[in-house]
Amino acid sequence: MVEDNRIKRISEAQITDLPSDTEIINCENLLLIPGVIDSHVHFRQPGLEYKADMSSESAAACAGGVTTVLDMPNTLPTTTTRAALEEKIRLARTSMLCNYGFFFGITNTNLEEALRLSDSGLICGYKIFFGASTGNMLVDNIQTIERLFAESPLVITAHCEDEARIRNNTKIYQDIYLSKPAPASVHPLIRDAEACYLSSSFAVAMAKRHNTRLNIAHITTKRELALLEAGNITTKSITAEVTPSHLLFTDKDYADKSNLIKCNPAIKSEEDRDALRKALKDKVIDLIATDHAPHLLEEKQKPYFGSPSGMPSIQHSLLVMLELAAQGIITQEEVVEKMCHNPALRFSIKGRGFIKEGYFADLVLVNPQKQTSVTEDNILYKCHWSPLMQTTFSHSVEQTFVNGNCVFGNGNLIRSSCGMRI
Repeated sequence: MVEDNRIKRISEAQITDLPSDTEIINCENLLLIPGVIDSHVHFRQPGLEYKADMSSESAAACAGGVTTVLDMPNTLPTTTTRAALEEKIRLARTSMLCNYGFFFGITNTNLEEALRLSDSGLICGYKIFFGASTGNMLVDNIQTIERLFAESPLVITAHCEDEARIRNNTKIYQDIYLSKPAPASVHPLIRDAEACYLSSSFAVAMAKRHNTRLNIAHITTKRELALLEAGNITTKSITAEVTPSHLLFTDKDYADKSNLIKCNPAIKSEEDRDALRKALKDKVIDLIATDHAPHLLEEKQKPYFGSPSGMPSIQHSLLVMLELAAQGIITQEEVVEKMCHNPALRFSIKGRGFIKEGYFADLVLVNPQKQTSVTEDNILYKCHWSPLMQTTFSHSVEQTFVNGNCVFGNGNLIRSSCGMRI
């Protein structure tokens, strides 16, 4: 029973003493799960609205059963000052259909301001880039890094790729393909497993030295898993997230999808993908987050070295994971744990991520017997494409409720700005 945005009662028996105007929703043969919390998205606003914006991408999120997002700082301007953060929050108040929180980006020079924000309640954590990616927010000042890890009371989410190795590899392959177009399949050779391991091992060592709460973003390799420990997320200081894309695709898919699956860190080998899947089961990887990062299709269709990294993915992330569950790779309960429970626990998101009395009514109804086909007609991203185009899933998202309000139902978006800042 939902009342005033929250779950008021849960009963194993039918609740009979209901107000006369209560709406009854028949959920027979459907799955009811908590709203998905995606702890790694790029909604591109402000400054990059030609690719995506808060309204379009939060609509896509709700259509996919995602009710809360944590947005990354590499926008224009980057979210690396309090003024930029407050402007982002202002924009979100009237644009976001889902709930939202924002990471504050670390630079070589803004650490004082970043640390002052730690108890403001305005941010969900810090984001640091050890490898340059979209937005060019590389941090390479060792004193800044050391002090951040020593003093941060918040979770630090780190993009771990070794910049020196990437630059060296890039030069090698630019020389090889000097007179001919490079295929997208060189991406995991340039942003290779060694680049990931060098950076992840540095971050983990730094976190262990300072007892820092560290989250390794979008982990991609078998080798990095050796840096992590299995266990319950509530007892871990170091966690890792994986994207549905890295659990689904392998380097063999570049032949067909080319730059459409070019992302940082790169999609790698089948051996790496299978190791990531196993690590989910073994509680070595704790979170599933999309790294939803839209670009225009014409940008992605440029030659490899001119094509940006990143892909839209939030609208179908839950369906991808439920498909893997249907294949026996992960259980439905583990999908909910990694996509709903654990993000709430890791980022201290109060009152969300679980179906419990007193919690916000962020809920998703899934039909396990109704297929969903990804087509141009039903994609809600502003960029209007997906690497999953023409894919058919065995499940469908029937309804999504944000704070007790139905924002998506029966294939239609019900537009109302009902998201809250977490």
